[in-house]
Amino acid sequence: MGTRELNRLRKIALALPEVTERASHGTPCFYIRGKRALCYFHDTDFHSEGSRVALWCPAPAGVPEELVAAEPTRFFHPTPSASGTFSDWLGVYLDSRGDDRVDWEEVAAIIEDAYRTVAPKTLVAKLAIRE
Repeated sequence: MGTRELNRLRKIALALPEVTERASHGTPCFYIRGKRALCYFHDTDFHSEGSRVALWCPAPAGVPEELVAAEPTRFFHPTPSASGTFSDWLGVYLDSRGDDRVDWEEVAAIIEDAYRTVAPKTLVAKLAIRE
């Protein structure tokens, strides 16, 4: 389950400067310089989110609240860890269909915003060069 979505996510994330992939907590995770988490891919019932295919990523302040309030069938708040990790992250359902189907250009923009949120300024500057 979720192979097609993982491949699309992988293509988006690995196109960003110095992003690599490795498993974390049994799920694919994309890291900046091998250290800072950019996003997680979930295709199982992780922290009681239900059996959904989803992306978890950091987001600029206020964005998760705004998107979840506006479109709760497409976005959610990931369950924070005991230490508070994920409390300001955004969850995006990647298995939505019909009117709520995934807009992969939007997903790419969300991941780029996550990158701009957590990457070192020297790497964020490389995004401007690519544009």
